[in-house]
Amino acid sequence: MTIMQKVYWVIATLGNLLAINYMLNASGLFASLLLVCSLIYTVVGYYDIHHSPHTLNRLYPVVAYLRYFLESYRVEIQQYFIANDTEETPFNREQRSLVYQRSKNVRDTIAFGTQRNLLEDNYLSLWQSLHPKAVNDTAKRVKIGGPDCKQPYQACYFNISAMSFGSLSANAIESLNLGALKAGCYHNTGEGGVSPYHLKHQGDIVWQIGSGLFGCRDDAGNFNPESFKAMATRPQIKMIEIKLSQGAKPGHGGVLPAAKITDEIAAIRHIPKDRDCVSPAVNPECTTPKDLLNFVARLRELSNGKPVGFKLCLGNPVEFLGLCKAMIETGITPDFITVDGAEGGTGAAPVEFTNRLGMMCLEGVYFVHNALTGAGLRDKIKIIASGKTASSFDLLAKIAMGADTVNAARTMMLSLGCIQSRHCNTNLCPTGIATQDPARSKAINVIAKSERVKNYHQNTLKSFFELVGSMGLDSPEKLQPHMLKRRTPYGLLMSVGSLIEPLQSNDLVNGKSLAGPWNEWWNMAQAEDFYSEDVYILSPAELSRPRKQG
Repeated sequence: MTIMQKVYWVIATLGNLLAINYMLNASGLFASLLLVCSLIYTVVGYYDIHHSPHTLNRLYPVVAYLRYFLESYRVEIQQYFIANDTEETPFNREQRSLVYQRSKNVRDTIAFGTQRNLLEDNYLSLWQSLHPKAVNDTAKRVKIGGPDCKQPYQACYFNISAMSFGSLSANAIESLNLGALKAGCYHNTGEGGVSPYHLKHQGDIVWQIGSGLFGCRDDAGNFNPESFKAMATRPQIKMIEIKLSQGAKPGHGGVLPAAKITDEIAAIRHIPKDRDCVSPAVNPECTTPKDLLNFVARLRELSNGKPVGFKLCLGNPVEFLGLCKAMIETGITPDFITVDGAEGGTGAAPVEFTNRLGMMCLEGVYFVHNALTGAGLRDKIKIIASGKTASSFDLLAKIAMGADTVNAARTMMLSLGCIQSRHCNTNLCPTGIATQDPARSKAINVIAKSERVKNYHQNTLKSFFELVGSMGLDSPEKLQPHMLKRRTPYGLLMSVGSLIEPLQSNDLVNGKSLAGPWNEWWNMAQAEDFYSEDVYILSPAELSRPRKQG
């Protein structure tokens, strides 16, 4: 027997006898409580030893529950008492504190030097100029709209990324949209459709259409052009985004648990309420590159010429180059492409998908920028980076790598009061943000929280423009990948992207001989089918890139 089994039998026999004897000879509340505790311990321990399905309970009766109790609060204990300011994931305390401070308009500076290890491998940094400049006001918006767009949109550099009503509560959606209105940025609906809470405060909306076609589907789940047009032509809808995949779970459909599906959500999405809402992994309207582009053109026409684009997390590079070939062959180009990062986001997903699939945001943005440039398409298409963004440096890094604007989701939730408890998929969010429990969500004060969203957005954007100016630039458009410096394992600095061959306009279509895998990837790409075998064997870029002869 284990020592706790022996303790159990001692308490169940001798302990109970002593407790009974004590109560008979010394009446009082304490004696009664002692006997009650002894009897409860005996009953619970008997169940654990003889009937519990858990091995720990059988070997360590009663006290095993202490382990389960402590384990249930492990994340909170780690977060509040153990972790330092820079080691937590996905957002460490330094990052969360920065969001909280900026959202509350309180001091966000630090004293006594950095806590970061500046010699850490892959640490990113910038070189400042001795001649700082102020960013021109005319350079603080980005025009999104290609040659076929009739209603281009002037976007902010920093925007609210896709978070669905259903995943988030009504009050959270209202707070984000009102915050977007105050901040002058757009608010992406996520794939759950446009709800009344997205529309209530008149903030600019990007309507995301996922593989479930929520908000524009018929009873059979097929695309409904009439319902799409009725919503897309509303003045508040500024752009339409087709979701092919997302960074949290590339290659996997979305899931909204039945516990979070209310009558209202079921009506908005046009889905049944009695089972989980599962979106397919493949958008039924976009099964091939040309199908996707034809769908883009159709949505643009139905929306009276508003910007239409698509969102994806990069995987096999050949497949994206197939999309570029399809654009060239059909003459149809999206107005924007949103590149999501494998860092994940607000969406819950299987561990293997979150941890192991997809390109990171900076890698994906850099590849898409170069691919579009090499295919002669970059001037027609804007790139939106949707990845982990907490600070103005995160924003700047994505712009430098080739993005035109940036979306953020989780840090916008933090500005609402999210505490990173990671209960988003349980309907038990402690802050009322990621839940459909009205008792929890009503705690969100829409007016107050929208102010925090606005403050975080504006303070981060202000810092971003100051950071750009500190580099001697008067416009974010002048940022280049080589301006980002990465610490190598040898302790030296290198320019980000310097070991990867950047492309010039039309390099791919002109058949130029290019270093690295570009030519082979381009030759393997096909416009008729997304899938392409991953047969190219990658090798370290520093070994494969030819050196210039002196």
